[in-house]
Amino acid sequence: MKLTLIIPGSIIQLTGGYLFARHIVDELRDAGDTVSVIELAGKYPDADAAARAGAAKALGGLPDGEAVVIDGLGLLGFRDCLAAEARRLKLIGFVHHPLADETGLPSEVAARFRAAEQKLLPLLHGAVCPSRVTAAALQRYGMKADRVAIAPPGTTKPAALRPRHWERRPLRLLTVATVTPRKGHRLLIEALATIDPTTWHLDCIGSIERDPGCVTQLRRAIAARGLEEQVRLMDERSTALLGPAYDEADLFVLPSYHEGYGMAFAEALAHGLPVVGTTAGAIPDTVPKSAGILVPPGDATALAEALGRMISDRALLGQLGDGARTAGAALPNWPQAIAAWRAAVARLVA
Repeated sequence: MKLTLIIPGSIIQLTGGYLFARHIVDELRDAGDTVSVIELAGKYPDADAAARAGAAKALGGLPDGEAVVIDGLGLLGFRDCLAAEARRLKLIGFVHHPLADETGLPSEVAARFRAAEQKLLPLLHGAVCPSRVTAAALQRYGMKADRVAIAPPGTTKPAALRPRHWERRPLRLLTVATVTPRKGHRLLIEALATIDPTTWHLDCIGSIERDPGCVTQLRRAIAARGLEEQVRLMDERSTALLGPAYDEADLFVLPSYHEGYGMAFAEALAHGLPVVGTTAGAIPDTVPKSAGILVPPGDATALAEALGRMISDRALLGQLGDGARTAGAALPNWPQAIAAWRAAVARLVA
């Protein structure tokens, strides 16, 4: 197969979507496919003039009939050229979740994103997405069901799962997510502030550079509750360093307001780590009841109750840990996931 992958910014970024993209490129090239990568300049997702010019140049330089995969984060950059180019190129969207679903957007921005996506998504030859939740959203935006394929990401499975000692105190909690409103870090601090601080410690791994305002608010929330000794903001880490972080933790927690899939949840399960999360988006499809406790998004009281149960009931923690091991073993590794992604794109292109 020959295709061009277009992404906003550098592909060497430590978020789930970019990690997925790097695996696609590496796995397909290793399998003998020809994959070209175009990294777009400019501002995204609310594409500025430089972004739109770069998007038009990227498509304009490709030959007729070329298979092109456009990362959904950059879709709005193509609003000036997509209709014309879709008539000669086979354009496939790579959509993790609709841009308008991002938490914390001003209402007028969300409305503008939604209107743009409703116009642009149906112009695509098809779209590949990570979950049935995102697939359903794309169909609501006007894409036909047979033009949408589901191909979830893979997991980096450890060679052996580390034995865990559930009686350890304080409990070591782990969050892996860029600090943005959608991930719910402030809600997590609000919930943890109601629990005896001697019984837990939280490490937050994820970029603290992408949304400085959100990070400032988070630091203030931590300080206001006197939790500076219990909470560490550790910035993002490479994939090689994330594995040990999952291994050393006792419980994974992430109160997201929406997830198109939830790669960090899957990685936690792959490492046999029980989960406290929310019922938002595709999380319930990733985290079974046997592996964790999911609460309504935005409900600090329910989140605190779930965390309190995990911290106080170590038998429950061990039971859900066993469930996490089972669930994690059933998840695809990266070669399996990319093979499924390739088959999905090939079907849509054909």
